[in-house]
Amino acid sequence: MSLLDKKCVPCEGGACPLKLHEFESLLAELKENWEVLDEKKIRHEFIFKDFLEAMAFVNKVAALAENEGHHPDLHIFYNKVQIELWTHTIGGLSENDFILAAKIEGLV
Repeated sequence: MSLLDKKCVPCEGGACPLKLHEFESLLAELKENWEVLDEKKIRHEFIFKDFLEAMAFVNKVAALAENEGHHPDLHIFYNKVQIELWTHTIGGLSENDFILAAKIEGLV
């Protein structure tokens, strides 16, 4: 089943974050080149024509995140939107982060 066909599931504290060898295949399913930060987060910067286009994208991401129950960190720099994903309750990456990343890519 592809990441796009999955839904984020609640992640409880106490679960272990994925290690690099466990999430490499999930990372390979993403279309964009997401940067791995300290094996705890993934980040990608999306670039748009202008501020309004960037904000429209952010609003779509917000609606998607709310629907999935999994919320990214968003950083807006005029026409650039940087998204960081990680599962706060476990202090690292879970499958949810890759599911949401795949769905965010579909918004562009």
